[in-house]
Amino acid sequence: MSSFPARDLLDDKVNRVFAGRVVRKDLVRKVKVGANVPVFVLEFLLGKYCASSDEMAIQMGLQVVNDTLAENYIRPDESMKAQSKVKERGRWTFIDKIRVRLVDSDYWAELSNFGHKNVHIPEHYVRDFDRLLTGGIWAQVDVRFEYDEENRGKYPFWIEKITPIQLAAFQLDDYRRLRGEFTTDEWMDLMLRSMGYEPTVMDRRLKLLFLLRLVPLCEQNFNLVELGPRGTGKSYAVQEMSPYASLLTGGTTVANLFGHMSGRQKGLVQLWDVVGFDEVADLQKMPKEVVTTLKTYCESGRFQRGQEEVSGYASIALFGNTQQPVDVMVQTGHLFAPMPDIIRDDMAFIDRLHFYLPGWEVPKMRNEHFTDHYGFVVDYLAEALRELRKLNFTETLDHHFSLGAHLNARDRKAVRRTVSGLIKLLYPNGKITKEELAELLAFGIEGRRRVKEQLKKMGSFEYYHTSFSYLDNESGEELFVGVPEQGGRDLISSDPLPPGTIYTASVSGDGTVGLYRIEVSQSSGTGKLKSAGGISGTMRESIARAFSVLQAQKTPFGVARELDTSDLHVEVIDLLGNRVEAELGVAFFVAAYSMLRKAPPQAGLLVLGDMSVQGNIKAARSLTEPLQVARDNGARRVLVPIENKRQFLEVNADVLEAVDPIFYGDVRQAAFKALGLT
Repeated sequence: MSSFPARDLLDDKVNRVFAGRVVRKDLVRKVKVGANVPVFVLEFLLGKYCASSDEMAIQMGLQVVNDTLAENYIRPDESMKAQSKVKERGRWTFIDKIRVRLVDSDYWAELSNFGHKNVHIPEHYVRDFDRLLTGGIWAQVDVRFEYDEENRGKYPFWIEKITPIQLAAFQLDDYRRLRGEFTTDEWMDLMLRSMGYEPTVMDRRLKLLFLLRLVPLCEQNFNLVELGPRGTGKSYAVQEMSPYASLLTGGTTVANLFGHMSGRQKGLVQLWDVVGFDEVADLQKMPKEVVTTLKTYCESGRFQRGQEEVSGYASIALFGNTQQPVDVMVQTGHLFAPMPDIIRDDMAFIDRLHFYLPGWEVPKMRNEHFTDHYGFVVDYLAEALRELRKLNFTETLDHHFSLGAHLNARDRKAVRRTVSGLIKLLYPNGKITKEELAELLAFGIEGRRRVKEQLKKMGSFEYYHTSFSYLDNESGEELFVGVPEQGGRDLISSDPLPPGTIYTASVSGDGTVGLYRIEVSQSSGTGKLKSAGGISGTMRESIARAFSVLQAQKTPFGVARELDTSDLHVEVIDLLGNRVEAELGVAFFVAAYSMLRKAPPQAGLLVLGDMSVQGNIKAARSLTEPLQVARDNGARRVLVPIENKRQFLEVNADVLEAVDPIFYGDVRQAAFKALGLT
């Protein structure tokens, strides 16, 4: 009885149309168990020896592959045995990863598993294969043993020939033409099977999410971020699907990414099609200069090295693990929380990301997610994706659709690149219907909106236009695109709060909004103020001024006995986590008065404004941003200094409909109105 999986109609069609360029993916997994080599290396061998639908031929081919790996692939713990074999036989061909470094004026090759860092290499190979100098390549390497006169026999290994493990030739025109033999559903399933996944257990949306991981490989200068749980294969496409992609783990340097100032050595973004950063949390110790230069590169594909401006075409992919369920992240923070501070604090860098792939929607990989059917040999697919980078479908959407008013120039570029990349994956011949284009367009808009929504939640007002939409050029109908996980954050509770708790907001000079909850508690004491954390700088000073006003006016306010016999403890919770320098004296005063009077504030209330040391009210810097934040986070009413009244003309009408302003002219009015006492 055969142990081989039953072939389906797509298997038969693929073997007929792409004969010799497909491989059974279960064979890859079977061989990979015993050989820790990249998938494209295994499939190079399987495509060479197992490109058949005959079971006997496949079995014989598998034996050849296993024999080749046993004879020619070096295990890292067998490096001495391999070196001895070259010495005894005089020369030997094997499979290994080779990289090259320049020492003084000589090039030296390092063979990873062979275990030797000083192997002679002909210089023309260094010129022919740039990647030897950064990261290295997998190859079949012919090595001979010969006494090294110049170095007195210290370095006796010489490379005679390097054969990179990749196709000798690829015809993009054939690939695009043969796409016409398949329906869209068949082609989508073939692409997923080529990645090693089984599409019959996925819905359409999940298929698109998996395919999106390939977009950096086929679209130049595409910036992708995927954050999600562990075990979902986030970095698999970059690590295993192409010899033209480089996955970095841990931090890196400007010289490594962008080349040396002298220009003698190119950087990773010039040598690879994709540069991926795995475990982004580990980048915390990366020099700030790296992020600054990367930010410039992600915007334009250009960067400065010395006096020269240099171009690169590598896409950037960032992968990281979330520690909490997405609903908790949405309610208590933002979806960039897993990022290191060095990236998270730079909103301009985040704004350059074209697509945020929701990794929490991708299931953890189990046996049923892996296919036993035929897919492209990874090396063939990698060449196809690389050649497709030369095509441009960014203007295809203009044939039927226009982008809505809320998408700025950067948003439009992001959406266009996403749509272009998905067209290359699913419709490489450019033949796409209006309905199919609408599906990809909505998906591209969603991924970009997810980036902008998080920037808005992080409190920067310049990112507040997030009602993303597209218009049908024929009918004029406008269709709005949301993000599935988006919900009301309601950080400002609509329920009554206990005495001593007040919400407040403050705006920095660059328009970034800080949203805070002040909590004041009381204990027996002698009228002192004690901070429980989260208070420094401008915030500390404004609270100190407000407390001195409270002490000076304790008798008129009727809280002298309560204040003299107790200490107040204050804590300020930064609800958006963006550490805005906040002036929140009036809010603290109201919270303290609420605590001393044991009177709860009005529900859904936000308090704006600060005060001088004499109790004079200082207007809020701006109303537009904090009122927008208040509306987005569940506030129903806002206490506003009377000096800000004229600024209401600048506030959006939809905000004014949702949030009632309550004006006050002095601190007494503020306190009484906040507690509903007048």
